[in-house]
Amino acid sequence: MSFPSSKPANFKDYYLQRSFEILPAFLTWFILVSLFIFSFFLPVWVAIFIIIFDLYWLIKAIIFSFYTIVAYRKTREWQEIDWLYKIKNQKSKIKNFKNWQGLYHLIIIPTYNEGLEILRPSFQSLVDSNYPKDKMIVVLAIEERAGQDALKRAKILEKEFSDKFFIYITTVHPSNIRGEAKCKGANITWAAREAKIVLDKKKINYEDVIVSAFDCDTRVHPEYFACVSYQWMVNSDRMRLSFQPLPMYHNNIWDVPSFARFVAFSSTFWQMIQSISLDRIVTFSSHSMNFKTLVEVDYWPVNTISDDSIIFFKCFSHYNGNYRVQPIYLPVFMDAVIADTWFKTFFNQYKQLRRWAYGVENVPLILRSFLANKKIPLSKKIAHIHKEIGGRLMWATAPIIIAGLGWLPLILGSEEFRRTVIAFNLPRMVGTLMTIAMLGLIVSMFLSFFLLPPVPKRYKHRKLKRFFVVISSLLAPIIAIPLGALPMIDAQMRLALGKYMEFWVTEKTRK
Repeated sequence: MSFPSSKPANFKDYYLQRSFEILPAFLTWFILVSLFIFSFFLPVWVAIFIIIFDLYWLIKAIIFSFYTIVAYRKTREWQEIDWLYKIKNQKSKIKNFKNWQGLYHLIIIPTYNEGLEILRPSFQSLVDSNYPKDKMIVVLAIEERAGQDALKRAKILEKEFSDKFFIYITTVHPSNIRGEAKCKGANITWAAREAKIVLDKKKINYEDVIVSAFDCDTRVHPEYFACVSYQWMVNSDRMRLSFQPLPMYHNNIWDVPSFARFVAFSSTFWQMIQSISLDRIVTFSSHSMNFKTLVEVDYWPVNTISDDSIIFFKCFSHYNGNYRVQPIYLPVFMDAVIADTWFKTFFNQYKQLRRWAYGVENVPLILRSFLANKKIPLSKKIAHIHKEIGGRLMWATAPIIIAGLGWLPLILGSEEFRRTVIAFNLPRMVGTLMTIAMLGLIVSMFLSFFLLPPVPKRYKHRKLKRFFVVISSLLAPIIAIPLGALPMIDAQMRLALGKYMEFWVTEKTRK
């Protein structure tokens, strides 16, 4: 079954699309405005709601801490394995077992205006990987609109790396193709179609190719391709799998301001938590999948911002819910946000988070897909709807409720309410619950010590700098709203008002 388009052709689908686009923003504002109104008329009920809500987040924090520890242990264990040795000596009796020697890796690295200091380490990480380079097909996907500078960089990289792999391709995505947006998905889809022509000439079966779509700053773990190959070998449902590594924003982690470092850590640990929730995990940023599957679902979307996650739902819908993500507990290293000034870094960080939050554009497409496809099990529909709508609703409202609205009943409630026992104990109960919940954050910050790369030698006080990693956790209450709730509310409102975003390329800077 074909996946819905974000630009429906008929009135009925347009009505559904616009209704579902408005839904997330409506729910967010309904909750926030209702808390103000009911704090005046029904302060006792709002106080009870806030206590229950904070208790819920305390339980979530405990669960998240447990998930983080499990994912961390798996990450440490998987990094100790020689996956190439493992696949060379793997024997299996599973149905449709495949031998790794016939497997190729197609790696697509899209770029717009990033410099060689960003791109070269990404290509070098492929060369340094513990996997035969004669099984790698590498595509540098550049944009025509990037101009001559992009072509010059492409020629330099081709000269340096073209002889390192089985096949090396440079593709140029044309500008202004009808029906396309200026987005990463359009570029990598063009690159994949160009690579398909090469595969046909070489008579390589699509099902024997794993395609990886990386960001241009992605440096892969040396064991990544061997590990993915192993998972491809031993899973009989390999054609219905995407492979998701753990993104860690460590390339420039020591150079960024504390708030950007905290956001980078939070993003990493959230993906670690997601990796344990196997029924809800979807692809994010850099990911891999079977090329035949990609062709069957007609590639990544060319007119949406969140191509990394929507490709999962295209596959999920196409195969009637018989599609899943296999977590790869190995890191891929990317850049945290940094710019020339503190203020510009903050602004760029906000824009990056807003772009991630704009994954809310998935909601109308998923709902329309689920309505049309009756073959997807209801339980799977509910799980993903809960994550896509409920998760984004919490993203938009939870920081505001926890940080500020907990005091509303005391401020707006009557004098009679303020004399009650619940009013007297509300600040103490909320404070205690949130203090305990902060322990989950402390667990994550503590684990970050063991995941971080060494502090560069150019910094004199390296031990002190590592210590400030834990101190940065104190920034959570301060940035929870400006770099938490507001980017999501911004994205929801843009979608609801039809002010659709274009893909914003995060500025990449290295010291």
